[in-house]
Amino acid sequence: MNEAVRRVQTDDPWAETIGSARAVAAGDRVLVAGTMPFTGTVLQGEGDPYEQALAAFGNALEALKAFDLGADSVIRTRMYLTHLRDVEAVGRAHKELFGDVRPAATMLVVSRFADSRVLVEVELEAFRGAQTP
Repeated sequence: MNEAVRRVQTDDPWAETIGSARAVAAGDRVLVAGTMPFTGTVLQGEGDPYEQALAAFGNALEALKAFDLGADSVIRTRMYLTHLRDVEAVGRAHKELFGDVRPAATMLVVSRFADSRVLVEVELEAFRGAQTP
């Protein structure tokens, strides 16, 4: 295995099922996989896209801590929503967390997620600058 690549696992059951990592650092980039608004098996903010976005981004930002990074290191975000009506609520959550950082951001509406209660899933990409792996 390439030592320049570091992977962080979580207790997310999907990671084991599909064989993925929560976050992968390669060179100066850290990629955080699609992250849902769960704490363990409990869905946060059921029915509330704003609360789900905050929870999902919180989980994704938590994964960056393993690399000593925070929101200020985020250079790209992706937000996946199941309803067009939720754009403003999710955008408001994004602005609260990243308004000063201004990452490149993409928001997409998708048909659904594996758990039908989930309204929002997010991804992050962070820059480590001159840090070494």
